[in-house]
Amino acid sequence: MAFVSSIPVADRRAFAGAALTSAAPRRAPRAHPRLRMAAGASADEFVPDMAKRNTMNLLLAGSTGAVALSVLYPFSYFFVPKSSGNAGAGTVAKDALGNNIKKKEYLDSHLAGSRELVQGLRGDATYLIVTDDKSDLEYFALNAVCTHLGCVVPWNKAENKFKCPCHGSQYSPTGAVVRGPAPLPLALEHVEFDEADNVLLKSWKEEDFRTGEAPWWNF
Repeated sequence: MAFVSSIPVADRRAFAGAALTSAAPRRAPRAHPRLRMAAGASADEFVPDMAKRNTMNLLLAGSTGAVALSVLYPFSYFFVPKSSGNAGAGTVAKDALGNNIKKKEYLDSHLAGSRELVQGLRGDATYLIVTDDKSDLEYFALNAVCTHLGCVVPWNKAENKFKCPCHGSQYSPTGAVVRGPAPLPLALEHVEFDEADNVLLKSWKEEDFRTGEAPWWNF
């Protein structure tokens, strides 16, 4: 106390003021109102509303889908079977060398009742059939692909039927199933002729005359 009383009054007041100033908590400086408004406005500018978000999502999905389709389309197209001509107008039957088959020439070079392979619809092996009196070709041709597992079925003239060498399926002269395991008859194709005497093969979409049912094939 003696020490304090010895300090001059003016010095004691200054000392007390300094102590109070150092003991009081300091408040963080407050930003100017205009600065706070500017900061809020700049923050809002970088936060898109829901409409903008939806638009951006749609654009992103569209661009991603376009890229995916451009990649997948050629890949999926590889598995689509190729078509050999306009089925509505008919496909000209061709021999093993790719030559057009002419009706008169074919009849002159084949025996009555013969069943010979040609290139038919989709390029499949197809039987042209000469009528028993050798005057014409039958109005139908037979797709030679076995309906069991896809082997080409040869004609057995001695037994008067088609016999598959793969699993023993047998078909009548008109392609009806005689013995399995083939579940379905050979597919039919219409036989017609154009003005140049070419043999035309067309899709058979009518009732199957052997079964009385709609055709099971789709070509």
